[in-house]
Amino acid sequence: KEEGNAYNFYTEEMNAKAQARMRMETSLRRAVQNRELVLYYQPMVDSKHRIQGMEALLRWMHPEIGLVPPAQFIGVAEETGAIVPIGRWVLEEACRQAKLWQDQGFQDLYVAVNLSARQFRQPDLVEEVLDILERTGLMAHHLKLEVTESSVMDNPEDAIAKMESLFGHGIRFSIDDFGTGYSSLSHLKRFPVDTLKIDRSFVRESTENQGDQEIIRTILAMATSLNMKAVAEGVETREQRDFLCKEVCRIMQGFYFGPPVPQADFEGLLKRGVLGE
Repeated sequence: KEEGNAYNFYTEEMNAKAQARMRMETSLRRAVQNRELVLYYQPMVDSKHRIQGMEALLRWMHPEIGLVPPAQFIGVAEETGAIVPIGRWVLEEACRQAKLWQDQGFQDLYVAVNLSARQFRQPDLVEEVLDILERTGLMAHHLKLEVTESSVMDNPEDAIAKMESLFGHGIRFSIDDFGTGYSSLSHLKRFPVDTLKIDRSFVRESTENQGDQEIIRTILAMATSLNMKAVAEGVETREQRDFLCKEVCRIMQGFYFGPPVPQADFEGLLKRGVLGE
């Protein structure tokens, strides 16, 4: 029905996919309780390669099949609603870990956490985030919530109300994958957004594709004019890094500086301080 077809013929493959989906959903609902979910952290660095913050990224260590890529389970979690308790755990774990690192001396460190569209629509989102900050002891200005263009544009008035409430407590917002979706600039300027994240698809060919270069320049100029920061995702080569520095992109993220790594490995990066040299 979602595809708009009047009918579909049954195939064994359809049954196999449905069974696999049910198994995935059942396993997901047990994942938090069984402590199978883990967070990896990817550094965000300035033009001198100094760590300014990190993005918390979800991974699933399945007891039978090992590490499950997010692409294989995030969609199912979103559709079934399992993403709500999972997202709650991610946010609390990321805040707890960030506070521990701050207590170890990395006091200016901030953590960026993705909010799914379904999670963002929860009516008690504001109360939940503030409660997690209180329980973990993390100061609000050290938390940055990442939302997509589509999730905030789905219901702009509701999104603005929630974001302004959290912003009033000191929490900052990033628009993730900026430039890949549709957003009205008249709406965008109304959102209390701190950062625009330049999507990796533009960075990938930024050293040779003039169109991508112009898009990056436009986003950087837009961020400056709206008094926002810009973060370039997916930086994988020195040439990409040099181009972004030349265009005065002050915060970058990508494999050139370091892939997402477990908590213990990220501590090693924090102690190094400077990456990618």
